[in-house]
Amino acid sequence: MAEDDVLARKDAFFGHGVVSDPYPKLAEMAAQCPVHSGTYSSYFDMIGAEDILFPDAEQISVLSFDGVEAAFKDQDHFSSSCYEASLGKMIGRTIIEMDPPEHGRHRQLLQGALTKREMNRWEEEFVRGIVDRTIDAFIERGVADLVGDFALHYPLKVIAAACGLPETDVASFYRWAAILTNVSITPVDREEAAAEFGEYLAGAVTDRRTTPRSDLITHLVEAEFRDSAGRQALDDAEVIAFLRLLLPAAAQTTYRTLCNLLFGLLSHPDQLQALREDRSLIEAAIEEGLRWQPPLMSFGRTTVSDAEIEGIPVAAGTMVNLVVGIANRDPNRWDDPEVFDIRRPPQAHLAFGSGPHVCLGIHFARMELRVALEQVLDRLGDLRFAPEAEGMAITGLGQRSPAHLPVFFTPSSPIGTSS
Repeated sequence: MAEDDVLARKDAFFGHGVVSDPYPKLAEMAAQCPVHSGTYSSYFDMIGAEDILFPDAEQISVLSFDGVEAAFKDQDHFSSSCYEASLGKMIGRTIIEMDPPEHGRHRQLLQGALTKREMNRWEEEFVRGIVDRTIDAFIERGVADLVGDFALHYPLKVIAAACGLPETDVASFYRWAAILTNVSITPVDREEAAAEFGEYLAGAVTDRRTTPRSDLITHLVEAEFRDSAGRQALDDAEVIAFLRLLLPAAAQTTYRTLCNLLFGLLSHPDQLQALREDRSLIEAAIEEGLRWQPPLMSFGRTTVSDAEIEGIPVAAGTMVNLVVGIANRDPNRWDDPEVFDIRRPPQAHLAFGSGPHVCLGIHFARMELRVALEQVLDRLGDLRFAPEAEGMAITGLGQRSPAHLPVFFTPSSPIGTSS
């Protein structure tokens, strides 16, 4: 399958162009009760990954901030092992499906590759340059689609550079990622993509073990620590599995987050102008974009023993859908939660999850978003929607983003790092 085909199939599966705004219905349900029986997708008469993967399981959906956050933090009752069914079979065993103590050991091995210090190095050495080259390709036209021309491929170019992989292979990364993470595609096609991707990555891992470089793959193959069980390190299969997890995350979540943030700013020109005049608002704008329209609407957990959420009993073996999208709009936590407002008082949201499983790439994602936004502000003057943007919207159910962001702007030359 070609890249465009697999991306279109994934968008269709996750409700793009079908579900325009799930929030009013979810808000109404949350006001009635913070926990509802059934799958998140079924509330919109759709079949989601949770329906395909767990057709016979008792399922509930948690819609409140407190309920979702509590389940994220309670690893004794709510297990991440459910991800083995969706990702483990195709990507390999990774940190996303592990529970303690295995999760802690792997997180300690991996987290050194994505520290703030390392992100500062990436930004200086290649991230800002990739953003500028991506903008260079369309800037002279004075018009662009900030989805297809900018946000779609920029994050994977960055992760390719971080891994020391050729930028020319980005199209293949997208195709593999879109197939592996779409459970509506046949197992045969997904297994074929997993094998191709694994073979490709195995060559890179073997190379780094014999010829180390200053890249992410080298860090992973060299990572180790000692504990009471002895020396801990990642074998080749574990490194390959983590890379097969990381590249889809870069391909989808950062791209969709950037698109949603740009949509919010373009839809609120006064806030976009405020950002131009006061760059200290960039961090708040990123967090508000993540809160207002997170790229992933729901995360999964399985109860390993009888538990309760928001005072409601949950039996062992229940599949739990943690709907972070509506939890991030809980009116008990935010005033006018449906409104995009970069000047909100700062409060933690759940777009990256919470607790021990909080997104390992949180510093990476924030750095990518900040640099992209800084360069857009520096180089695309008088940025505004083009007339054909009328009626454009963020759509989707499982994953949300706009299909296009047609814009006009006045080109500016690169001016270096923003103050």
